[in-house]
Amino acid sequence: MLKRHGIASAATAVLVALTVPFSAHADEDPRGGGSTDCLLFTCQVEVEVPGNAGGQAGGGDGAGKSGGSSSASADSTDKRVCEYELADPQPPADSLDWEGHKPGDGAVYKQRCGWEGLDGNTIVRMVWLPEPPPEQETVDPAVLAQQAVDKMTLLGPDIGITPKPGGKGVVGMPVYMWTEKGAETYGPNTASASAGGLTVTATAKVEKIVWTMGDGNTVTCATAGTPYKAAYGKQPSPDCGYRYTAPSSTSSTGKYHVTATSTWAVDWTVNGVGGQGGQLTEIRNSAVDITVAEVQVLN
Repeated sequence: MLKRHGIASAATAVLVALTVPFSAHADEDPRGGGSTDCLLFTCQVEVEVPGNAGGQAGGGDGAGKSGGSSSASADSTDKRVCEYELADPQPPADSLDWEGHKPGDGAVYKQRCGWEGLDGNTIVRMVWLPEPPPEQETVDPAVLAQQAVDKMTLLGPDIGITPKPGGKGVVGMPVYMWTEKGAETYGPNTASASAGGLTVTATAKVEKIVWTMGDGNTVTCATAGTPYKAAYGKQPSPDCGYRYTAPSSTSSTGKYHVTATSTWAVDWTVNGVGGQGGQLTEIRNSAVDITVAEVQVLN
């Protein structure tokens, strides 16, 4: 029996390739008409599906929200619900449904997945599973997004600073701050997580770095900063710099404890489902100690 999912505009012609070894003609159906023309292994089915004029056409995979924009973020409460039915009989041993496994190693199930609250957006496919699944599996894309983030190695800034730790700076001289632009320290960093026929891909990038300078002041930089070169001399950093007005000897430790805190913006999307996605935020930090001295004037 052919099932129709989603909403189509009036009298829309749909061509579907089916791999079934029989010939048939579709019976008259008050819900729509059409015909089936089959060869030995391939059927071409033409179906006319009635609907409201001006209605939304169903998506290619039937899993997206109607009218959804690819740039719109999804409500994190949207969940993919999957149900499973044991295939009876099980496919032949050489069937691709086994996904490289052999009969007796797990089993093949008919999986039906759809979005909660969205009628007619169901994907049906055969899947191999190593263990019997629950009768109904609910997958929260936001949970998969966090699992994808957990697979990443997101670190605090790989701090570069003048004066260097172990060296000595001078009050009033320009201080440069920067981080190396690695995938783990600045991004982009990408990972995916899957469950219940759903795959979420997350991409993380540093949005800003807040530098706590150790003297009670902070500097917020929207870039990775510019590494210092001797050729810059006394020029200030063009994008992420500072000047101390007091020596580090005024602090309790005799040094300034500089902390760099990165805010990672993580954008995630549900693969193949336009408009389904959201954003997470991750915080990472690292620190160094530097010495800043006053200029000694000799009489």
